Amino acid sequence: MPAKTSAPYYKQNRLKQLRAFCHTAQTGSISKAAEKLFLSQPSVSLQIQALERELEITLFERRGPHIKLTPEGEILYDLAQPMVQGIDTLPETFSAYFGKMEMGALNIAAGESTILYILPNAIHQFAEEYPGINLKLQNVTGRDGLALLRSDQVDFAVGSMLEVPDDISYHPLFTYNPTLITPLDHPLAGKKEVKLSDISPHGLILPPRHLSTWRMVDLVFSQNSLSYRVALEAGGWEVIKKYVELGLGISIVTDVCLTGEEKIARIPLDRYFPKRSYGLVLRRNKHLSPQAKRFIDVLDPDFYSGGTQSNTEGTSGQA
Repeated sequence: MPAKTSAPYYKQNRLKQLRAFCHTAQTGSISKAAEKLFLSQPSVSLQIQALERELEITLFERRGPHIKLTPEGEILYDLAQPMVQGIDTLPETFSAYFGKMEMGALNIAAGESTILYILPNAIHQFAEEYPGINLKLQNVTGRDGLALLRSDQVDFAVGSMLEVPDDISYHPLFTYNPTLITPLDHPLAGKKEVKLSDISPHGLILPPRHLSTWRMVDLVFSQNSLSYRVALEAGGWEVIKKYVELGLGISIVTDVCLTGEEKIARIPLDRYFPKRSYGLVLRRNKHLSPQAKRFIDVLDPDFYSGGTQSNTEGTSGQA
């Protein structure tokens, strides 16, 4: 029998090289990758350089302290990241195969309204079923959530989207209605229906300008050749509802934030404004951990049956 020969050195170390490369791509920094891997910066740099020599490509563009994936690096990352993550989460995946999930972590990005009104039941159920899973909610706006998703700092995001980038898939799960809210003693409070021209003279309380609600209000009023006035800019639906109760203005919200306990009047606005969908936001080609898959199943039992797995444009991101 021929003598057994060990695999070439570079093949034995390929997983280390790919792991160093993927963490550097995720964090955008060799030093941050080294911290996550408990290695020195020179060690991470050497791993990446060895990979570049083997593949005869350049993986990163280096601009001073900042690095960015080259087009070839982006292709390799899409190929390597699921494999590296699959190896790194093998114990959890193996346990999940036998119906056990007693360890691991799950990171979710979501806006405040999603965390307050959409996720609580699913979070509670998941935490009760899997108390050993380290669950982390990152309260971020849509733009920041996409950045976390692209750098694989979160497993997925939950929210709504106005436009879906090519590298992202969006799966709407819930739909809510646009609603005008006013103080109980407001002139519009007694009406079953209002026109945009009825709203125009009154001061609106809106979320910050860079968020989607403001953009949608601006678009709808512009399309109808009407002006509007913003009396107060405030972050968060709970804050906005409170200020409406206090008589500081009226607002246009999505009824996901209305619990029925508020001392305000509610008038439907679906005649003018589109419904808003909320759903799963995923990075394309991302390997989902068993923890992530189980939480998605809790959030929507029909997701993996194919009923909701379509890349869709919904209405806007956060608030």
